[in-house]
Amino acid sequence: MRTKHVVVLPYDEKWKQDFIVIKTELSQALGELAISIEHVGSTSVKGLAAKPIIDIDVVVTKERINDAILALKNIGYIHEGNLGIPGREAFAYEGKEHLQKHHLYVCPEESLELKRHLAFRDYLRVHPEAVDEYSKIKMEAASLYPEDIDKYIEYKAPVIEKIYSAM
Repeated sequence: MRTKHVVVLPYDEKWKQDFIVIKTELSQALGELAISIEHVGSTSVKGLAAKPIIDIDVVVTKERINDAILALKNIGYIHEGNLGIPGREAFAYEGKEHLQKHHLYVCPEESLELKRHLAFRDYLRVHPEAVDEYSKIKMEAASLYPEDIDKYIEYKAPVIEKIYSAM
């Protein structure tokens, strides 16, 4: 699910509940396959401006990835492979109009991509000055490049790198 029109909104408390609703549906389908279901990305950080899309990492053992893929297929998710990023399996979906728009990934528990997502989220959750700076640059990027997701990503990259170097 590629973003075509870039919209960044101020933080919305509703995003927490949106995640819980999606997590509940995923938990019912995955059962014990999921070690955890993590709310990652900008919507998971209080006060951070974000595209209103919930990012979710389902954590599984490496041996159970295919089982998780099948379980998710049974509830309308479409496996898209890793989309060029090792350490995660991406999913599109159909028939999820009752849920907030979201990006879903299945990650083995030792995945570097998973660890990167969690570290970035956790760093921002305890560094409000970084949240303010990142929010500002995201709003600017969306304003400058509302029809170009690649330019939006490129514009905010220096701030992301600054955050990674501070972690």
